[in-house]
Amino acid sequence: MKLRSVVGLLFLCSTMAAFGQQGASHGSFIGHFFGYGFLFQVAAVIHWSRKRPEAFWLFIIIIGGIIGALAYFLIEGLPDLSNLQRTLRGPSRRKRIHVLRALVMQNPSAGNYEELGELLLEEKRYREARDAFDRALSVRTDSIDPFYRRGIAEFELREDEAAVADLRRVTAADPKYDFSRAASLLGQALARLGRTDEAMAVFDRIAQSATGAEPLVSAAQFFANHGRQAEALEIASDIAVRDATMPAYQKRRDRGWLRKARALERSLKKKV
Repeated sequence: MKLRSVVGLLFLCSTMAAFGQQGASHGSFIGHFFGYGFLFQVAAVIHWSRKRPEAFWLFIIIIGGIIGALAYFLIEGLPDLSNLQRTLRGPSRRKRIHVLRALVMQNPSAGNYEELGELLLEEKRYREARDAFDRALSVRTDSIDPFYRRGIAEFELREDEAAVADLRRVTAADPKYDFSRAASLLGQALARLGRTDEAMAVFDRIAQSATGAEPLVSAAQFFANHGRQAEALEIASDIAVRDATMPAYQKRRDRGWLRKARALERSLKKKV
């Protein structure tokens, strides 16, 4: 949502709340409760503009006042506490990283380096994560997961040749690894290297077999950029239609990708 729209909505909330303030001037508890409820409306509108759930929630927040805002937070806001919990776990995660750095000096096992690499990935410290997985893979190579995690770090570092090597190894062992996300990253790395035919083959397989929103949207975006707009539109439309039947937890998880699918669908409908 554009900033001017958010500001306009916040102004509307505060204007409506002014009527509640009349009750507050008489000193009643209910008057104060509803009079200052616009603060909840402001918070709800900001949360809605960032997360973009169903549009009807905006009307409930504005028309319903504090009751509507509280209902919104109970249904849409509480599940996002998991994101808050991940944020709050940040200090403990960094503490665990510090412990593991000391531990690998005494016991440089593959398991310790893999755990360290995963935590560094979560912290988006991709270079350090790649180095940790290098150490883990120097000890053992019997699992494809460290190759996958190292491939993610290399992809984020734009070390595409290295990422392709690791992700090819992963998808050769399991083409649908991590719900086809490994294949999606492989296709994107190949595309960035200019190896379009190889990337096209990867995304063709994704379009035929994947079910997750992220790999399918990535495939649709690639097709749209390489002259296959009709197929891209079909994939994007299919993902957008799923929104109506997805469980709530899945909508929250894939919200960003659903938004990209709808945006791609709108742009392609103007071209096809």
